[in-house]
Amino acid sequence: MRWSQTLIPTMKEIPADAEIPSHQLMLRAGLIRQLMAGAYTYLPLGTRAIRKAAEIVREEMDRTGAVELSMPALQPIELFERTGRRDAFGNVLINFPIRRRDHNVHLALGPTHEEVVTDLMSRLISSYRQLPITVYQIQTKFRNEERPRFGVLRTSEFLMKDAYSFATTVEQLNESYQKMYDAYCRIYARCGLEFIPVEAESGPIGGDASHEFMIPAENGEDRIVRCTSCGYAANLERADTGRQPQKPTPDENKPAPQTVDTPGLGSIEAVASFLKIQPSEMIKTLIYVADEKPVAVLLRGDHEANDGKIRRALGAKSLEMADNATIEKSTNAPVGFAGPVDIKITTLVDHDVALMPVAVVGANAADKHTTGVIPGRDFSFDTSFDLRNAEADDPCPKCESHLEFVHGIEVGHVFKLGTKYSESLDAEFLDEKEQRHPLIMGCYGIGVNRIVAGLAETCHDENGLIWPVSIAPYEVELIPLNVSDPEVMKHAEEIYTELQNAGIDVLMDDRDARPGFKFKDADLIGIPLRLIVGGKGLKEGIAEIKWRTGGEAEKIPLNEAANNAINKIVDERKRLAAQ
Repeated sequence: MRWSQTLIPTMKEIPADAEIPSHQLMLRAGLIRQLMAGAYTYLPLGTRAIRKAAEIVREEMDRTGAVELSMPALQPIELFERTGRRDAFGNVLINFPIRRRDHNVHLALGPTHEEVVTDLMSRLISSYRQLPITVYQIQTKFRNEERPRFGVLRTSEFLMKDAYSFATTVEQLNESYQKMYDAYCRIYARCGLEFIPVEAESGPIGGDASHEFMIPAENGEDRIVRCTSCGYAANLERADTGRQPQKPTPDENKPAPQTVDTPGLGSIEAVASFLKIQPSEMIKTLIYVADEKPVAVLLRGDHEANDGKIRRALGAKSLEMADNATIEKSTNAPVGFAGPVDIKITTLVDHDVALMPVAVVGANAADKHTTGVIPGRDFSFDTSFDLRNAEADDPCPKCESHLEFVHGIEVGHVFKLGTKYSESLDAEFLDEKEQRHPLIMGCYGIGVNRIVAGLAETCHDENGLIWPVSIAPYEVELIPLNVSDPEVMKHAEEIYTELQNAGIDVLMDDRDARPGFKFKDADLIGIPLRLIVGGKGLKEGIAEIKWRTGGEAEKIPLNEAANNAINKIVDERKRLAAQ
Protein backbone atom coordinates (compact mmCIF):
# COMPACT_ATOMS: atom_id res chain seq x y z
CA MET A 1 0.00 0.00 0.00
CA ARG A 2 1.08 3.56 -0.74
CA TRP A 3 0.60 6.14 1.99
CA SER A 4 -0.92 8.55 -0.51
CA GLN A 5 -3.62 6.04 -1.39
CA THR A 6 -4.77 5.07 2.09
CA LEU A 7 -6.11 6.95 5.11
CA ILE A 8 -3.61 7.52 7.94
CA PRO A 9 -4.60 10.77 9.72
CA THR A 10 -1.73 11.12 12.20
CA MET A 11 -1.86 13.73 14.94
CA LYS A 12 1.12 15.56 16.43
CA GLU A 13 -0.58 16.70 19.65
CA ILE A 14 -1.94 14.47 22.42
CA PRO A 15 -5.77 14.59 22.37
CA ALA A 16 -7.06 16.32 25.49
CA ASP A 17 -9.73 13.70 26.23
CA ALA A 18 -7.45 10.66 25.86
CA GLU A 19 -6.56 9.42 29.36
CA ILE A 20 -4.04 6.62 28.85
CA PRO A 21 -1.21 5.86 26.37
CA SER A 22 -3.12 3.31 24.30
CA HIS A 23 -6.00 5.73 23.71
CA GLN A 24 -3.63 8.60 22.93
CA LEU A 25 -1.43 6.60 20.57
CA MET A 26 -4.26 4.84 18.73
CA LEU A 27 -5.77 8.25 18.00
CA ARG A 28 -2.47 9.92 17.13
CA ALA A 29 -1.30 7.05 14.90
CA GLY A 30 -4.55 7.13 12.95
CA LEU A 31 -5.89 3.72 14.03
CA ILE A 32 -9.25 4.86 15.39
CA ARG A 33 -11.71 7.73 15.58
CA GLN A 34 -14.57 8.07 18.03
CA LEU A 35 -18.15 8.17 16.80
CA MET A 36 -19.72 8.54 20.25
CA ALA A 37 -19.01 7.39 23.80
CA GLY A 38 -18.22 3.68 23.65
CA ALA A 39 -18.20 3.39 19.85
CA TYR A 40 -15.18 3.76 17.55
CA THR A 41 -14.45 3.55 13.85
CA TYR A 42 -11.36 1.50 13.06
CA LEU A 43 -9.42 3.25 10.31
CA PRO A 44 -7.26 1.26 7.84
CA LEU A 45 -4.26 0.75 10.15
CA GLY A 46 -6.49 -0.25 13.06
CA THR A 47 -8.58 -2.54 10.88
CA ARG A 48 -5.49 -4.34 9.58
CA ALA A 49 -4.13 -4.88 13.11
CA ILE A 50 -7.51 -6.19 14.33
CA ARG A 51 -7.76 -8.50 11.33
CA LYS A 52 -4.29 -9.94 11.94
CA ALA A 53 -5.01 -10.51 15.64
CA ALA A 54 -8.28 -12.22 14.71
CA GLU A 55 -6.48 -14.46 12.22
CA ILE A 56 -4.02 -15.63 14.87
CA VAL A 57 -6.97 -16.40 17.14
CA ARG A 58 -8.67 -18.28 14.30
CA GLU A 59 -5.57 -20.33 13.49
CA GLU A 60 -5.12 -21.40 17.10
CA MET A 61 -8.81 -22.23 17.53
CA ASP A 62 -8.70 -24.39 14.42
CA ARG A 63 -5.54 -26.04 15.75
CA THR A 64 -7.47 -27.25 18.81
CA GLY A 65 -10.11 -28.87 16.63
CA ALA A 66 -12.76 -26.21 17.33
CA VAL A 67 -15.09 -25.49 14.41
CA GLU A 68 -16.12 -22.01 13.35
CA LEU A 69 -19.68 -20.81 12.95
CA SER A 70 -21.48 -17.46 13.03
CA MET A 71 -24.48 -16.76 15.25
CA PRO A 72 -26.94 -13.85 15.19
CA ALA A 73 -26.20 -10.72 17.18
CA LEU A 74 -29.97 -10.25 17.60
CA GLN A 75 -31.31 -12.62 20.24
CA PRO A 76 -34.79 -13.20 21.72
CA ILE A 77 -35.06 -11.84 25.26
CA GLU A 78 -36.82 -15.05 26.32
CA LEU A 79 -33.53 -16.95 26.23
CA PHE A 80 -32.03 -14.57 28.81
CA GLU A 81 -35.16 -14.90 30.96
CA ARG A 82 -34.90 -18.69 30.93
CA THR A 83 -31.29 -18.61 32.14
CA GLY A 84 -31.86 -15.79 34.64
CA ARG A 85 -29.30 -13.56 32.97
CA ARG A 86 -31.69 -10.77 32.06
CA ASP A 87 -31.63 -9.75 35.72
CA ALA A 88 -27.96 -10.72 36.20
CA PHE A 89 -26.82 -8.43 33.38
CA GLY A 90 -29.17 -5.64 34.42
CA ASN A 91 -28.65 -2.42 32.47
CA VAL A 92 -25.57 -3.85 30.72
CA LEU A 93 -27.88 -5.91 28.48
CA ILE A 94 -28.98 -3.82 25.51
CA ASN A 95 -32.57 -4.89 24.83
CA PHE A 96 -35.57 -3.33 23.15
CA PRO A 97 -38.99 -4.14 21.65
CA ILE A 98 -39.66 -3.94 17.92
CA ARG A 99 -42.92 -4.13 16.01
CA ARG A 100 -43.38 -6.98 13.52
CA ARG A 101 -46.66 -6.85 11.65
CA ASP A 102 -49.34 -7.10 14.37
CA HIS A 103 -47.25 -7.99 17.43
CA ASN A 104 -44.29 -6.85 19.50
CA VAL A 105 -41.01 -8.78 19.63
CA HIS A 106 -38.51 -8.15 22.43
CA LEU A 107 -34.89 -8.56 21.38
CA ALA A 108 -31.42 -8.22 22.89
CA LEU A 109 -28.08 -7.44 21.28
CA GLY A 110 -25.75 -10.29 22.20
CA PRO A 111 -23.26 -9.46 24.98
CA THR A 112 -22.12 -13.08 24.63
CA HIS A 113 -23.72 -16.13 23.05
CA GLU A 114 -24.14 -18.76 25.77
CA GLU A 115 -27.93 -18.76 25.37
CA VAL A 116 -27.90 -18.85 21.58
CA VAL A 117 -25.29 -21.61 21.26
CA THR A 118 -26.94 -23.74 23.96
CA ASP A 119 -30.32 -23.38 22.29
CA LEU A 120 -28.67 -24.37 19.00
CA MET A 121 -27.07 -27.47 20.49
CA SER A 122 -30.34 -28.46 22.15
CA ARG A 123 -31.71 -28.83 18.62
CA LEU A 124 -28.67 -30.42 16.98
CA ILE A 125 -27.09 -32.69 19.61
CA SER A 126 -28.99 -35.81 20.61
CA SER A 127 -26.42 -38.55 21.25
CA TYR A 128 -23.17 -39.00 23.18
CA ARG A 129 -21.65 -40.11 19.86
CA GLN A 130 -21.72 -36.46 18.70
CA LEU A 131 -19.63 -35.32 21.66
CA PRO A 132 -17.31 -33.74 22.63
CA ILE A 133 -17.47 -30.74 20.31
CA THR A 134 -16.22 -27.16 20.52
CA VAL A 135 -17.57 -24.36 18.34
CA TYR A 136 -16.41 -20.75 18.08
CA GLN A 137 -17.05 -17.48 16.31
CA ILE A 138 -15.39 -14.08 15.97
CA GLN A 139 -18.15 -11.52 16.11
CA THR A 140 -19.17 -8.08 17.36
CA LYS A 141 -20.71 -8.00 20.84
CA PHE A 142 -22.76 -5.29 22.52
CA ARG A 143 -22.90 -4.17 26.15
CA ASN A 144 -24.26 -0.96 27.62
CA GLU A 145 -21.16 0.28 29.40
CA GLU A 146 -22.21 2.84 32.01
CA ARG A 147 -18.79 4.52 31.85
CA PRO A 148 -17.08 3.81 28.52
CA ARG A 149 -13.50 4.98 28.81
CA PHE A 150 -9.87 4.30 27.95
CA GLY A 151 -10.48 4.33 24.21
CA VAL A 152 -11.26 0.86 22.89
CA LEU A 153 -10.44 -0.89 26.19
CA ARG A 154 -13.96 -0.33 27.49
CA THR A 155 -16.61 0.15 24.82
CA SER A 156 -20.22 -0.77 24.19
CA GLU A 157 -19.38 -2.47 20.90
CA PHE A 158 -16.37 -4.74 20.52
CA LEU A 159 -14.99 -7.70 18.59
CA MET A 160 -14.83 -10.94 20.54
CA LYS A 161 -13.89 -14.53 19.93
CA ASP A 162 -16.24 -16.72 21.91
CA ALA A 163 -15.96 -20.51 21.94
CA TYR A 164 -18.18 -23.09 23.63
CA SER A 165 -17.38 -26.71 24.40
CA PHE A 166 -19.97 -29.45 24.95
CA ALA A 167 -19.15 -32.73 26.66
CA THR A 168 -20.65 -35.82 28.21
CA THR A 169 -18.31 -36.00 31.20
CA VAL A 170 -16.26 -33.75 33.44
CA GLU A 171 -13.16 -35.47 32.02
CA GLN A 172 -14.12 -34.39 28.50
CA LEU A 173 -14.77 -30.84 29.78
CA ASN A 174 -11.36 -30.74 31.46
CA GLU A 175 -9.66 -31.88 28.26
CA SER A 176 -11.41 -29.16 26.22
CA TYR A 177 -10.65 -26.56 28.88
CA GLN A 178 -6.95 -27.44 28.86
CA LYS A 179 -6.81 -27.25 25.06
CA MET A 180 -8.28 -23.77 25.19
CA TYR A 181 -6.01 -22.67 28.02
CA ASP A 182 -2.95 -23.80 26.05
CA ALA A 183 -4.28 -22.16 22.86
CA TYR A 184 -4.72 -18.86 24.70
CA CYS A 185 -1.10 -18.98 25.86
CA ARG A 186 0.01 -19.51 22.24
CA ILE A 187 -2.23 -16.71 20.95
CA TYR A 188 -0.89 -14.08 23.31
CA ALA A 189 2.71 -15.18 22.81
CA ARG A 190 2.30 -15.04 19.02
CA CYS A 191 0.81 -11.55 19.37
CA GLY A 192 3.93 -10.44 21.22
CA LEU A 193 2.12 -9.82 24.52
CA GLU A 194 3.40 -10.30 28.04
CA PHE A 195 0.53 -12.05 29.80
CA ILE A 196 -0.36 -13.62 33.14
CA PRO A 197 -2.99 -16.40 33.48
CA VAL A 198 -4.79 -15.81 36.78
CA GLU A 199 -7.35 -17.75 38.77
CA ALA A 200 -10.66 -15.91 38.60
CA GLU A 201 -14.27 -15.76 39.69
CA SER A 202 -16.89 -16.75 37.15
CA GLY A 203 -19.15 -13.77 37.88
CA PRO A 204 -22.63 -13.34 36.34
CA ILE A 205 -21.77 -15.60 33.41
CA GLY A 206 -22.05 -18.60 35.75
CA GLY A 207 -19.92 -21.68 36.26
CA ASP A 208 -17.54 -22.95 38.91
CA ALA A 209 -13.94 -22.59 37.62
CA SER A 210 -12.23 -20.01 35.46
CA HIS A 211 -8.99 -18.26 34.52
CA GLU A 212 -8.45 -14.75 33.23
CA PHE A 213 -5.57 -13.78 30.97
CA MET A 214 -4.11 -10.42 31.96
CA ILE A 215 -1.61 -8.03 30.40
CA PRO A 216 0.38 -6.35 33.19
CA ALA A 217 -0.15 -2.61 32.71
CA GLU A 218 -0.01 0.41 35.00
CA ASN A 219 -3.36 1.66 33.74
CA GLY A 220 -5.11 -1.71 33.89
CA GLU A 221 -8.46 -1.60 35.66
CA ASP A 222 -8.02 -5.04 37.24
CA ARG A 223 -5.80 -5.79 40.22
CA ILE A 224 -3.78 -8.99 40.05
CA VAL A 225 -2.28 -10.73 43.04
CA ARG A 226 0.80 -12.74 42.12
CA CYS A 227 3.91 -14.42 43.43
CA THR A 228 7.02 -13.84 41.35
CA SER A 229 8.75 -16.86 42.92
CA CYS A 230 6.37 -19.67 41.95
CA GLY A 231 4.09 -18.01 39.39
CA TYR A 232 0.87 -18.18 41.42
CA ALA A 233 -1.55 -15.51 40.20
CA ALA A 234 -5.21 -14.68 40.82
CA ASN A 235 -7.47 -11.71 40.52
CA LEU A 236 -8.48 -9.89 43.69
CA GLU A 237 -11.83 -11.65 43.88
CA ARG A 238 -10.21 -15.09 43.85
CA ALA A 239 -6.75 -14.66 45.40
CA ASP A 240 -5.94 -16.84 48.40
CA THR A 241 -4.40 -15.03 51.38
CA GLY A 242 -2.04 -17.91 52.12
CA ARG A 243 -3.40 -18.34 55.65
CA GLN A 244 -4.37 -21.75 57.10
CA PRO A 245 -7.50 -22.75 59.07
CA GLN A 246 -7.10 -22.04 62.78
CA LYS A 247 -8.65 -23.66 65.82
CA PRO A 248 -9.13 -21.40 68.86
CA THR A 249 -6.32 -21.44 71.45
CA PRO A 250 -7.42 -18.66 73.81
CA ASP A 251 -5.52 -17.39 76.82
CA GLU A 252 -8.05 -18.02 79.59
CA ASN A 253 -6.06 -15.98 82.15
CA LYS A 254 -6.61 -12.64 80.44
CA PRO A 255 -8.99 -10.11 82.10
CA ALA A 256 -12.69 -10.29 81.32
CA PRO A 257 -14.12 -8.08 78.56
CA GLN A 258 -15.32 -4.57 79.39
CA THR A 259 -18.13 -2.68 77.68
CA VAL A 260 -17.41 0.97 76.94
CA ASP A 261 -19.51 3.83 75.64
CA THR A 262 -18.82 4.87 72.03
CA PRO A 263 -21.64 7.37 71.42
CA GLY A 264 -22.38 7.83 67.73
CA LEU A 265 -19.21 6.02 66.68
CA GLY A 266 -20.26 3.23 64.32
CA SER A 267 -17.25 2.99 61.99
CA ILE A 268 -14.01 1.11 62.55
CA GLU A 269 -11.93 4.25 62.01
CA ALA A 270 -13.98 6.37 64.40
CA VAL A 271 -13.93 3.79 67.20
CA ALA A 272 -10.21 3.08 66.75
CA SER A 273 -9.41 6.79 66.95
CA PHE A 274 -11.63 7.24 70.01
CA LEU A 275 -10.04 4.30 71.86
CA LYS A 276 -6.52 5.21 70.64
CA ILE A 277 -5.94 1.83 68.96
CA GLN A 278 -5.27 0.62 65.42
CA PRO A 279 -8.09 -0.74 63.18
CA SER A 280 -6.10 -4.01 63.07
CA GLU A 281 -6.90 -4.39 66.82
CA MET A 282 -10.63 -4.47 66.11
CA ILE A 283 -12.99 -7.11 64.75
CA LYS A 284 -15.72 -5.96 62.41
CA THR A 285 -18.90 -8.00 62.34
CA LEU A 286 -20.60 -7.89 58.94
CA ILE A 287 -24.14 -9.18 58.59
CA TYR A 288 -25.04 -10.88 55.30
CA VAL A 289 -28.08 -12.70 54.00
CA ALA A 290 -27.09 -16.05 52.45
CA ASP A 291 -29.86 -18.04 50.78
CA GLU A 292 -32.37 -15.90 52.74
CA LYS A 293 -30.74 -16.58 56.15
CA PRO A 294 -28.72 -14.03 58.13
CA VAL A 295 -25.07 -14.84 58.85
CA ALA A 296 -22.28 -12.95 60.62
CA VAL A 297 -18.81 -12.65 59.07
CA LEU A 298 -15.90 -11.65 61.32
CA LEU A 299 -12.93 -9.81 59.83
CA ARG A 300 -10.02 -7.91 61.27
CA GLY A 301 -10.84 -4.21 61.25
CA ASP A 302 -8.30 -3.28 58.58
CA HIS A 303 -9.35 -5.99 56.12
CA GLU A 304 -11.95 -6.00 53.32
CA ALA A 305 -14.56 -8.72 52.89
CA ASN A 306 -14.50 -10.91 49.78
CA ASP A 307 -18.06 -11.83 48.89
CA GLY A 308 -17.03 -14.69 46.59
CA LYS A 309 -15.01 -16.36 49.31
CA ILE A 310 -17.82 -15.88 51.84
CA ARG A 311 -20.34 -17.38 49.45
CA ARG A 312 -18.11 -20.40 48.81
CA ALA A 313 -17.39 -20.91 52.52
CA LEU A 314 -21.13 -20.99 53.20
CA GLY A 315 -21.90 -23.09 50.13
CA ALA A 316 -24.56 -20.48 49.34
CA LYS A 317 -26.20 -19.84 46.00
CA SER A 318 -26.99 -16.21 46.81
CA LEU A 319 -25.28 -13.68 49.08
CA GLU A 320 -25.95 -10.03 49.80
CA MET A 321 -25.34 -7.52 52.55
CA ALA A 322 -28.20 -7.44 55.06
CA ASP A 323 -30.43 -4.39 55.21
CA ASN A 324 -30.73 -2.30 58.36
CA ALA A 325 -33.85 -4.08 59.59
CA THR A 326 -32.21 -7.51 59.29
CA ILE A 327 -29.08 -6.27 61.08
CA GLU A 328 -31.09 -4.86 63.98
CA LYS A 329 -33.20 -8.01 64.25
CA SER A 330 -30.11 -10.26 64.21
CA THR A 331 -27.96 -8.24 66.65
CA ASN A 332 -30.42 -6.17 68.70
CA ALA A 333 -28.34 -3.13 67.75
CA PRO A 334 -28.23 -0.48 65.04
CA VAL A 335 -25.77 -0.64 62.16
CA GLY A 336 -22.16 -0.22 63.32
CA PHE A 337 -22.48 -1.88 66.71
CA ALA A 338 -22.76 -5.59 65.88
CA GLY A 339 -20.34 -7.97 67.59
CA PRO A 340 -19.69 -11.71 67.89
CA VAL A 341 -20.23 -12.13 71.65
CA ASP A 342 -23.54 -13.94 72.32
CA ILE A 343 -24.72 -13.42 68.74
CA LYS A 344 -27.41 -15.95 67.84
CA ILE A 345 -26.86 -16.43 64.08
CA THR A 346 -24.40 -18.53 62.08
CA THR A 347 -20.95 -16.96 62.32
CA LEU A 348 -17.89 -17.35 60.06
CA VAL A 349 -14.46 -16.36 61.36
CA ASP A 350 -11.63 -15.20 59.10
CA HIS A 351 -8.19 -16.79 59.57
CA ASP A 352 -6.67 -13.51 60.80
CA VAL A 353 -9.39 -13.00 63.40
CA ALA A 354 -8.62 -16.44 64.81
CA LEU A 355 -4.99 -15.36 65.26
CA MET A 356 -5.85 -12.22 67.25
CA PRO A 357 -4.91 -12.54 70.95
CA VAL A 358 -7.41 -9.87 71.98
CA ALA A 359 -9.74 -7.45 70.19
CA VAL A 360 -12.35 -4.70 70.40
CA VAL A 361 -15.78 -5.61 69.04
CA GLY A 362 -19.27 -4.19 68.78
CA ALA A 363 -21.33 -4.81 71.93
CA ASN A 364 -24.63 -5.58 70.14
CA ALA A 365 -26.03 -2.48 71.82
CA ALA A 366 -26.42 1.06 70.59
CA ASP A 367 -23.41 3.34 71.16
CA LYS A 368 -21.34 0.62 72.86
CA HIS A 369 -18.28 -1.51 72.10
CA THR A 370 -16.55 -4.24 74.06
CA THR A 371 -12.82 -4.30 74.77
CA GLY A 372 -10.63 -7.21 75.87
CA VAL A 373 -12.53 -9.79 73.77
CA ILE A 374 -10.55 -13.00 73.19
CA PRO A 375 -11.47 -15.11 70.12
CA GLY A 376 -12.30 -18.66 71.20
CA ARG A 377 -12.97 -17.65 74.80
CA ASP A 378 -15.60 -14.94 74.54
CA PHE A 379 -17.13 -16.26 71.32
CA SER A 380 -16.70 -19.82 70.07
CA PHE A 381 -15.78 -21.24 66.68
CA ASP A 382 -14.44 -24.58 65.43
CA THR A 383 -12.32 -23.41 62.53
CA SER A 384 -11.56 -20.35 60.41
CA PHE A 385 -11.92 -19.47 56.74
CA ASP A 386 -10.30 -17.23 54.13
CA LEU A 387 -12.96 -14.52 53.88
CA ARG A 388 -11.08 -11.37 52.90
CA ASN A 389 -9.30 -9.77 49.97
CA ALA A 390 -5.64 -10.66 49.69
CA GLU A 391 -3.12 -7.89 50.33
CA ALA A 392 0.46 -7.19 49.32
CA ASP A 393 2.94 -9.13 51.46
CA ASP A 394 0.42 -11.83 52.37
CA PRO A 395 2.12 -15.26 52.27
CA CYS A 396 1.92 -17.04 48.93
CA PRO A 397 -0.48 -20.02 49.15
CA LYS A 398 1.80 -22.11 46.91
CA CYS A 399 5.32 -21.42 48.20
CA GLU A 400 7.32 -19.73 50.95
CA SER A 401 7.39 -16.32 49.28
CA HIS A 402 4.95 -13.39 49.52
CA LEU A 403 2.31 -11.87 47.26
CA GLU A 404 2.46 -8.59 45.34
CA PHE A 405 -0.09 -6.49 43.46
CA VAL A 406 0.08 -5.51 39.81
CA HIS A 407 -2.53 -3.87 37.61
CA GLY A 408 -3.67 -5.67 34.48
CA ILE A 409 -5.81 -5.48 31.36
CA GLU A 410 -8.04 -8.51 30.85
CA VAL A 411 -7.74 -9.89 27.31
CA GLY A 412 -9.33 -13.31 27.74
CA HIS A 413 -11.33 -15.50 30.07
CA VAL A 414 -12.03 -19.24 30.16
CA PHE A 415 -14.82 -20.86 32.21
CA LYS A 416 -15.97 -24.31 33.18
CA LEU A 417 -19.69 -23.67 33.00
CA GLY A 418 -20.99 -27.13 33.89
CA THR A 419 -24.70 -27.56 33.24
CA LYS A 420 -26.04 -24.10 34.18
CA TYR A 421 -27.20 -23.23 30.66
CA SER A 422 -27.95 -26.71 29.35
CA GLU A 423 -30.36 -27.35 32.23
CA SER A 424 -32.08 -23.99 31.75
CA LEU A 425 -32.44 -24.49 27.99
CA ASP A 426 -33.07 -28.25 27.90
CA ALA A 427 -29.88 -29.11 26.02
CA GLU A 428 -29.50 -32.85 26.63
CA PHE A 429 -27.94 -35.96 25.14
CA LEU A 430 -28.70 -39.67 25.31
CA ASP A 431 -25.95 -41.85 26.76
CA GLU A 432 -25.15 -45.43 25.70
CA LYS A 433 -27.94 -46.67 28.00
CA GLU A 434 -30.49 -44.30 26.42
CA GLN A 435 -30.53 -42.13 29.55
CA ARG A 436 -30.86 -38.36 29.19
CA HIS A 437 -28.28 -35.95 30.68
CA PRO A 438 -27.62 -32.22 30.35
CA LEU A 439 -24.66 -31.23 28.18
CA ILE A 440 -21.58 -30.21 30.20
CA MET A 441 -20.30 -26.86 28.93
CA GLY A 442 -17.22 -24.68 28.85
CA CYS A 443 -16.99 -21.10 27.61
CA TYR A 444 -13.90 -19.31 26.28
CA GLY A 445 -13.71 -15.61 25.32
CA ILE A 446 -11.02 -13.34 23.88
CA GLY A 447 -11.37 -9.59 23.39
CA VAL A 448 -9.72 -9.10 19.99
CA ASN A 449 -9.84 -5.30 20.27
CA ARG A 450 -8.19 -5.59 23.67
CA ILE A 451 -5.25 -7.48 22.20
CA VAL A 452 -4.52 -4.49 19.96
CA ALA A 453 -5.23 -1.90 22.67
CA GLY A 454 -3.18 -3.90 25.18
CA LEU A 455 -0.22 -3.88 22.82
CA ALA A 456 -0.60 -0.13 22.32
CA GLU A 457 -0.71 0.33 26.09
CA THR A 458 2.40 -1.71 26.83
CA CYS A 459 4.50 -1.59 23.64
CA HIS A 460 5.47 2.01 22.94
CA ASP A 461 8.11 4.61 23.66
CA GLU A 462 8.10 8.41 23.75
CA ASN A 463 7.94 8.51 19.94
CA GLY A 464 5.03 6.17 19.27
CA LEU A 465 3.84 2.60 18.91
CA ILE A 466 6.09 -0.45 18.66
CA TRP A 467 4.28 -3.27 16.86
CA PRO A 468 5.33 -6.92 16.80
CA VAL A 469 5.55 -8.26 13.25
CA SER A 470 2.65 -10.67 13.85
CA ILE A 471 -0.11 -8.08 14.14
CA ALA A 472 1.53 -4.91 12.80
CA PRO A 473 -0.70 -3.23 10.21
CA TYR A 474 2.30 -3.47 7.86
CA GLU A 475 5.55 -5.34 8.41
CA VAL A 476 7.85 -3.00 6.48
CA GLU A 477 7.69 0.73 5.92
CA LEU A 478 9.59 1.76 2.80
CA ILE A 479 10.63 5.42 2.89
CA PRO A 480 11.97 7.09 -0.29
CA LEU A 481 13.44 10.34 1.00
CA ASN A 482 12.91 12.46 -2.11
CA VAL A 483 9.93 11.38 -4.18
CA SER A 484 10.70 14.04 -6.82
CA ASP A 485 14.00 12.30 -7.62
CA PRO A 486 13.29 9.81 -10.45
CA GLU A 487 16.30 7.65 -9.53
CA VAL A 488 15.20 7.37 -5.90
CA MET A 489 11.67 6.43 -6.92
CA LYS A 490 12.86 3.93 -9.51
CA HIS A 491 14.78 1.94 -6.90
CA ALA A 492 12.03 2.38 -4.30
CA GLU A 493 9.45 1.01 -6.74
CA GLU A 494 11.66 -2.00 -7.50
CA ILE A 495 12.08 -2.79 -3.81
CA TYR A 496 8.36 -2.22 -3.21
CA THR A 497 7.47 -4.71 -5.95
CA GLU A 498 9.93 -7.32 -4.67
CA LEU A 499 8.54 -7.07 -1.15
CA GLN A 500 4.97 -7.40 -2.36
CA ASN A 501 5.82 -10.38 -4.57
CA ALA A 502 7.42 -12.09 -1.56
CA GLY A 503 4.19 -11.69 0.46
CA ILE A 504 5.52 -8.94 2.72
CA ASP A 505 3.01 -6.38 3.97
CA VAL A 506 4.69 -3.16 2.91
CA LEU A 507 3.66 0.48 3.27
CA MET A 508 5.53 2.93 1.05
CA ASP A 509 5.55 6.52 2.27
CA ASP A 510 5.33 8.17 -1.14
CA ARG A 511 4.32 11.57 0.24
CA ASP A 512 6.22 14.63 -0.90
CA ALA A 513 7.38 15.61 2.58
CA ARG A 514 10.59 16.29 4.46
CA PRO A 515 12.55 13.24 5.73
CA GLY A 516 12.20 14.36 9.36
CA PHE A 517 8.42 14.58 8.98
CA LYS A 518 8.28 11.09 7.51
CA PHE A 519 10.54 9.65 10.21
CA LYS A 520 8.36 11.10 12.98
CA ASP A 521 5.26 9.57 11.42
CA ALA A 522 7.12 6.27 10.98
CA ASP A 523 7.98 6.24 14.69
CA LEU A 524 4.42 7.16 15.60
CA ILE A 525 2.66 4.40 13.64
CA GLY A 526 5.34 1.92 14.73
CA ILE A 527 5.79 -0.36 11.69
CA PRO A 528 8.42 -2.94 12.82
CA LEU A 529 11.01 -2.65 10.02
CA ARG A 530 11.99 0.54 8.24
CA LEU A 531 13.78 0.57 4.85
CA ILE A 532 15.13 3.92 3.65
CA VAL A 533 16.14 4.85 0.11
CA GLY A 534 17.73 8.26 -0.45
CA GLY A 535 19.81 10.13 -2.99
CA LYS A 536 22.95 10.11 -0.88
CA GLY A 537 22.64 6.36 -0.35
CA LEU A 538 22.19 5.77 -4.05
CA LYS A 539 25.53 7.41 -4.75
CA GLU A 540 27.13 4.94 -2.33
CA GLY A 541 25.01 2.05 -3.65
CA ILE A 542 23.35 1.46 -0.28
CA ALA A 543 19.99 1.58 1.51
CA GLU A 544 19.41 1.75 5.24
CA ILE A 545 17.38 -0.73 7.26
CA LYS A 546 16.33 -0.38 10.88
CA TRP A 547 14.06 -2.08 13.39
CA ARG A 548 11.57 0.18 15.16
CA THR A 549 12.76 -1.13 18.52
CA GLY A 550 15.88 1.00 18.34
CA GLY A 551 19.55 0.86 17.53
CA GLU A 552 21.45 2.36 14.63
CA ALA A 553 20.34 1.93 11.05
CA GLU A 554 22.23 -0.79 9.15
CA LYS A 555 23.71 0.11 5.77
CA ILE A 556 23.17 -2.62 3.19
CA PRO A 557 23.88 -2.92 -0.55
CA LEU A 558 21.02 -1.41 -2.51
CA ASN A 559 20.61 -4.51 -4.68
CA GLU A 560 20.23 -6.67 -1.54
CA ALA A 561 17.80 -4.37 0.29
CA ALA A 562 14.61 -6.23 -0.58
CA ASN A 563 16.06 -9.67 0.22
CA ASN A 564 17.53 -8.40 3.47
CA ALA A 565 14.13 -7.06 4.59
CA ILE A 566 12.36 -10.24 3.44
CA ASN A 567 14.73 -12.47 5.42
CA LYS A 568 14.40 -10.35 8.55
CA ILE A 569 10.61 -10.44 8.42
CA VAL A 570 10.43 -14.16 7.65
CA ASP A 571 12.77 -14.95 10.56
CA GLU A 572 10.71 -12.82 12.93
CA ARG A 573 7.48 -14.44 11.73
CA LYS A 574 8.98 -17.86 12.49
CA ARG A 575 10.15 -16.76 15.92
CA LEU A 576 6.73 -15.52 16.93
CA ALA A 577 4.93 -18.51 15.40
CA ALA A 578 7.11 -20.84 17.46
CA GLN A 579 6.05 -19.25 20.76
